[in-house]
Amino acid sequence: MGKVVMNASVSVDGFIAAENDDPGPLFEWLVSGDVPLDDGGVLKVSQASYDHIRPYWDQVGVTVAGRHVFDITDGWDGTPPGGVDHVVIVTHRPAPEGWDPEAPFHFVDSIEAAVTKAQELAGDRIVEFAAGDVGGQALAAGLVDEVRTDVAPVVLGSGKRYFGSVDAQHLLEDPDVVVQGSRVLHLCYRVRR
Repeated sequence: MGKVVMNASVSVDGFIAAENDDPGPLFEWLVSGDVPLDDGGVLKVSQASYDHIRPYWDQVGVTVAGRHVFDITDGWDGTPPGGVDHVVIVTHRPAPEGWDPEAPFHFVDSIEAAVTKAQELAGDRIVEFAAGDVGGQALAAGLVDEVRTDVAPVVLGSGKRYFGSVDAQHLLEDPDVVVQGSRVLHLCYRVRR
């Protein structure tokens, strides 16, 4: 099975968005370069960021997110983001009324069920947890193998925390990847077991 990774852009003070879900300048690095990151042409990053992010994106088979993210993105209009094959949504509510049952989205009611379903779907590819409450719950449950951050040079002061409501200590190994891009520092840490 592929590894389970928690990933997001984050401010230097540990936030992934303001309280109103606005990421503000956290994604500036995704449009501040000259190398297209995807076929859409909107995302353009530095060569260093491209060399780090593109191979990772190509390995992600499933994204796991919470119902809040699903709702604020309008379910990505039924198309998984970033070219992934499937999205697993952790929720205690059913799929929205009128939701296309053929869309590659799977609704489960626990973090453990999310990992099981995501690994089944991903095979040997990466299962990516969105940072925030759902990712933090997966880390707290010991289900995350690696933490990746794209640290933007901004202090938000308050907002949605990268690790959500995690309130206990969790040790990570020294970063095994440190890449400086334009307007971003990419870091990868294995979770200490």
